[in-house]
Amino acid sequence: MEKIGQKKLALIHIVKKELRLSDKEYRKILKDSAGVRSAKDLDRKGFQKLMAYFVRSRHWQPGPGGLTVRQKIFIKTLGRNLDWDDDHLGNFIRKYYHKEGVDKLSKKEAMKLIESLKNIQKHKG
Repeated sequence: MEKIGQKKLALIHIVKKELRLSDKEYRKILKDSAGVRSAKDLDRKGFQKLMAYFVRSRHWQPGPGGLTVRQKIFIKTLGRNLDWDDDHLGNFIRKYYHKEGVDKLSKKEAMKLIESLKNIQKHKG
């Protein structure tokens, strides 16, 4: 059984943080969805089960403007890939979308922001 890599572990911990899960809630979800006590013990199949759980759960539902946690995480990942900190990303959102952060974006605005960040990344090289 091959364990998952560091990128997948990092993604799990980003999701845990974004969903504001307590350690107790997080451990229960790991146990219930994938049968492990620690994300380090996950294999590929366990990782897929955990992500499927998150997608089906109340935690993954869109916010009031339709922004999904999945979009939010993707936006933050794109920002990190550009070596932007949270302040830089927030300033970009304020300047071009006139919103006070990722959480304030609508689903449509988030889709546009994702495309913008992808284009910046492409041009950055």
